[in-house]
Amino acid sequence: MTARAPYASDPAESRGRLVDEPTSPPRTPFQRDRDRIIHSAAFRRLKHKTQVFVYHEGDHYRTRLTHSLEVAQVARSITRALGLDEDLTEALALAHDLGHTPFGHAGERELDRLMASYGGFDHNAQTVRIVTRLERRYAAFDGLNLTWETIEGLIKHNGPLIDAEGREVGAAEGKRLPLAIVEAAALREIPLTGYASAEAQAAAIADDIAYNAHDIDDGLRAGLFEVIDLADLPLAGEALSEVLKAWPDLARPRIIHEMVRRVISWMIGDVIAEARKGIAASDPQSAGEVRALPQPLVKLSPQMHEKNRVLQSFLARHMYHHEKVMMIMQRARRVIADLFEAYMADPALLPEGWLEDGFADDRSGFARQVCDFIAGMTDRYALDQHKRLFDLDPLFR
Repeated sequence: MTARAPYASDPAESRGRLVDEPTSPPRTPFQRDRDRIIHSAAFRRLKHKTQVFVYHEGDHYRTRLTHSLEVAQVARSITRALGLDEDLTEALALAHDLGHTPFGHAGERELDRLMASYGGFDHNAQTVRIVTRLERRYAAFDGLNLTWETIEGLIKHNGPLIDAEGREVGAAEGKRLPLAIVEAAALREIPLTGYASAEAQAAAIADDIAYNAHDIDDGLRAGLFEVIDLADLPLAGEALSEVLKAWPDLARPRIIHEMVRRVISWMIGDVIAEARKGIAASDPQSAGEVRALPQPLVKLSPQMHEKNRVLQSFLARHMYHHEKVMMIMQRARRVIADLFEAYMADPALLPEGWLEDGFADDRSGFARQVCDFIAGMTDRYALDQHKRLFDLDPLFR
């Protein structure tokens, strides 16, 4: 096992939790965070939340749950090689998609449109909202009362949110910062400038690696494109050539698996090599020094980044924007819109006990609660609720 690096996050030096709790030996604080995430209701619901394909389209396509497990595996491989804290990385990888809506990014876009007058919707912010408020299982606090380091990693999953002058940057550029993130960061004194820990960076890059590589697999399974279509692409084409050279008569399912596993392995190896170059150049001696660096420490090399960009462009054209996928997701957006409008018009349609007191005259607060309810739904539950309210057959037959 690789020794803990000086720049790794040390659970013994964690900045702690918002609500003080007794320690829980033999688990470290980061192990405890991971366990709370796994046992949360939001994590279980990921089983029936769309990655790209809706649950009824097949049992072998990835869901948000299987994607999160795959991200955790990739992230731990990177973290172990770099001497980082695997438990913090795993906690962040498992939690990063808790805030996703039903029906994938189509559901997110529709909720953001519907919530435009009430602060909008962002799945990263919803993840923070879930772990700091919406999970209500513990007697002493709302949320999961995770450590400072885990909350920081979730807030900064996509890197810094503002620059030194307070201007939104990166994924937040041109957008208003979600209130859930602003409030959580202020309450825990988490700066929105700078990068998060190296563990958080490993979880974030593992998300990209798992997402792209495994969408190749799902896209091929669904017949949205063919193996031959990948031949001229970087990464996938290179992997395909290597596989066919070694096994020219290999069956199609094995070709796909051998190709995808090479893409993942090459990208993991690239991240580790690039991180080691950065470590040698900057010589960080603490997790704080990693946060102070002007660029992320754990990232793809420029060459691999460009190859990945080309692969993402291919997937966008041939998978995410495929006519079949777009048709289903347009119907999904209608389900989300119908549910939102129905609940906003009649609060009595919400489950008993869901609506908090004090929102009778607070339209924005009420809309946020409706948004929370819909965002937490699985694909199946959203379709069931739509059928119950509108007495229509599910739209996905």
